[in-house]
Amino acid sequence: MSYTPLSSRATLKDIAAQAGVSTATVSRAFSSPEKVSPAALQRINSAITELGYPPGLHQRYAGRARTRILLVLVPDICDPFFPEMIRGIEQTAASAGYLTLIMDCTHQNIQEADLPSKLLTRQFDGILLLGSQLPTLSEWPYPDQRPPLVLANEFSADPGLPAVHIDNLTAAFNAVSWLLDNGLQKIACLTGPENMSHCRYRRQGYIEALRRRDIPVSPQYLLRGDFSFAAGQQALTTLMALPQPPQAIFCHNDQMALGVLHQAALRGIAIPDQLQVIGFDDIDAARYSHPPLTTVTQPRSLIGSKAASLLIDLIEGKTRSSGSCLLEAHLTLRHSTRAQNATD
Repeated sequence: MSYTPLSSRATLKDIAAQAGVSTATVSRAFSSPEKVSPAALQRINSAITELGYPPGLHQRYAGRARTRILLVLVPDICDPFFPEMIRGIEQTAASAGYLTLIMDCTHQNIQEADLPSKLLTRQFDGILLLGSQLPTLSEWPYPDQRPPLVLANEFSADPGLPAVHIDNLTAAFNAVSWLLDNGLQKIACLTGPENMSHCRYRRQGYIEALRRRDIPVSPQYLLRGDFSFAAGQQALTTLMALPQPPQAIFCHNDQMALGVLHQAALRGIAIPDQLQVIGFDDIDAARYSHPPLTTVTQPRSLIGSKAASLLIDLIEGKTRSSGSCLLEAHLTLRHSTRAQNATD
């Protein structure tokens, strides 16, 4: 029997209304069909089919054996930030007997990729979300039928969504404070997209560091980028055209910071003598740039490993004292800043 594509707005309530039963009965049909009357099951099956779900869905859901597969949703597989995190996930998953399935969401809409029906048929045991540039969980159908989920590298206010992340506000505060401690006051900030929570925290850390020293936050020193190399190039051009160019630039990721360094070299701006630059993340290219980039080091592999471990515990029903995990980040000093003890 064929079925039509599922509307992303369909809910348990929709099936219940279509079948003429309660939402509790529909939920019971998914988890314990033997407790639902044959007549009600037939109506629920018909409603499921009419609303676009594969027929007999509850029969495949109930009593399903584990696949021992973890689905990893990545905002952009080409972003150099993610491979080290994915490596941590795969190593931890493999040691526990799980395989990982990587899905790049850059050019593929999750709803169009038929993920909702896969969520319900449970073709994997759990999901790792590696960024906030993904559809919100509230937009996904059947929240009570979702497999276990863990968010890596982002913080969620949803208490039902465990997360593994760093304290982005404190990390940014410490990076900017280091520049202030070294006598710089005209510090610009190149932020990432506003809809990413960690960018909002990093921006706030920058602002708090200035305010702690009674330094006004200059709007002309606050620029927004899209995490790309080109955004860093454009930011450097804009900032250097100001009547009072900054002495330093704090970038929300390394890609933009590398763009700043590249554009500075083209313009003959000496780094760090005329301008100091700090990035964020410590991707592999940061240590090989010219000059090597001072940056906030995130434990990317550990984030992936901890997130995978947390997800596997949830899948296997193991109890944990806390649903989320906060990891440490630190400032790695290299030669894009004037530091006495630069490394690399």
